[in-house]
Amino acid sequence: MVKEQLGIPDIIHNHGKPITLPELILALQIHPTKAGFVHRLMRLLVHCGFFVTTRVHINQEAEEEEAYDLTPSSRILLKDNVTNLSPFLLAMLDPVFVSPWHFLESWFRGDKVTPFESAHGMSLWDYADQKPDFNDSFNKAMTSDSGMMNLVVKDCKPVFEGLDALVDVGGGTGTCARIISEAFPHLKCTVLELPHVVANLPDNSNLNFVGGDMFQSIPSADAILLKLVLHALSDEECVKVLKKCREAISNKGKEGKVIIIDIVIDEKKDEHEITSAKLFFDMLMMVVVTGRERREKEWEKLFVEAGFSHYKIKPLFGLRSLIEVYP
Repeated sequence: MVKEQLGIPDIIHNHGKPITLPELILALQIHPTKAGFVHRLMRLLVHCGFFVTTRVHINQEAEEEEAYDLTPSSRILLKDNVTNLSPFLLAMLDPVFVSPWHFLESWFRGDKVTPFESAHGMSLWDYADQKPDFNDSFNKAMTSDSGMMNLVVKDCKPVFEGLDALVDVGGGTGTCARIISEAFPHLKCTVLELPHVVANLPDNSNLNFVGGDMFQSIPSADAILLKLVLHALSDEECVKVLKKCREAISNKGKEGKVIIIDIVIDEKKDEHEITSAKLFFDMLMMVVVTGRERREKEWEKLFVEAGFSHYKIKPLFGLRSLIEVYP
């Protein structure tokens, strides 16, 4: 989190070449008494793979000095990139999200719905509704995460073939739907979100916004998209939403489907680090909301209870999978 707050990836990027420690200290504009600590911070970040070191010439006598450069991990934190995950990382490490972890013991022994409620006296959604600054940073985090769809949407062409209309349920300010609509101009996309989220967002020729409640009604379409929605919900809530999705595509026959982008836990097939990350996300869902990350059998149970007949799963990007669910 510190490297994002200090803007170190952007400083190196804007430098145009690997940056030496004295150059980095100068660019950071930190207090002179803290200059000696920058090396220790960078040593850790290099060890963790966020940056790499190289040797650069510093004068005509061909003297060399160590310099820092970007890696794929730090490049996705650059603020000017479409695929900038810096807002997501900063939001997830916000004290609002961190403090509920300190309430786990009292939550296990008490009657609060979530540790988040134990820490803040209300649900995450009520907190976001009452705290505009937090709500803004949270929405920016979700927007930055949706921007990662740019990296994979070209590989999803078969998923959208034959579709004329798609509804992105819980689609925020429309980043994901906009990426899809630009990649597939024939596809009419609608974002269904809470009214206050989409109140002032402009429509265009193949992207429009509808204020509503996914638990009450979902606009009719060939396909319904649920990106990182269901993992934040309990099983009972998931079934309710999936039933509304099934109603929305019921008149599309075999062409209708629900497209889910979410985490699927698979300890047998995934690498250890991938499983660890997925299980930490599962804990995050337990701490801040009423949701969970699910194994394939747990997903299948939800689909059957909601009245769907079959599905298929494809690993998509990083921790995510794309699940197509059919009536």
